[in-house]
Amino acid sequence: MKRRKLVRYAGASFLATLGLGLVSHQQTFQAQTSGPLSVQWLGHTCFLFSGGGRRVLVNPFRPIGCTAGYRPPQVEADLIMISSRLFDEGSLDGLPGNPRLLAQPGEYELNGMRVQGINTDHDREGGRRFGSNVVWRWNQAGVNIVHLGGIAGPIELEQQILIGRPDVLLAPVGGSAKAYNPEEAAQAVRTLNPKLVIPTHYRTQAADPEACDIVALDEFLALMEGSQISRLAEDTLTIAPASLTDGSVKVQVLSYPF
Repeated sequence: MKRRKLVRYAGASFLATLGLGLVSHQQTFQAQTSGPLSVQWLGHTCFLFSGGGRRVLVNPFRPIGCTAGYRPPQVEADLIMISSRLFDEGSLDGLPGNPRLLAQPGEYELNGMRVQGINTDHDREGGRRFGSNVVWRWNQAGVNIVHLGGIAGPIELEQQILIGRPDVLLAPVGGSAKAYNPEEAAQAVRTLNPKLVIPTHYRTQAADPEACDIVALDEFLALMEGSQISRLAEDTLTIAPASLTDGSVKVQVLSYPF
């Protein structure tokens, strides 16, 4: 039943993509470029993407458990995208302004920028325990971005085709019942073949030691041997489309300003 739903969701575009390849499908999501893309890590799986005249906030949270030591990500944005709403996930508390909110799978358009939300499992039991997770895909400032949110189920063929090949992939790597562990994250990277990976959802000093079951980043990085791994001493990365080149996958680690 789940597989048939995915095929119906893709519809004619799914069949067209099979014939034309992933690149042509991605080209429909191009957005106007206006300077580089700025990616700011606000803790856990929450990031602010600025560029192309837009500010996009993905997965704001409520500090508790694994996120207890982070500050609430109360920043202004034009668009907020939420992958799920469980416990600390998808909290809108204290967010300023009146941004547009996306929280369901589908195709959307915001002032010329097209966004696609792709339904995936938020657990390893077909969604029976924690329900669905939405993978978000969009182009901003000329960069194809895919944020996997809290995906825990394997990426099926239909989902892979809908996701396409990211320039930048944000992937959970710390495990637990609700997100990829290091091995699953490394497999997702191999499946999607992005140019740049930014790890998310891993244990930091923000975690409440008695209420957090995710692991630290080092286990994932050890599995990415052969990749170019860089660590920034700050929370913000600037990406120009021309800097994203083919070759071995690059891994970029950002630092949270505790």
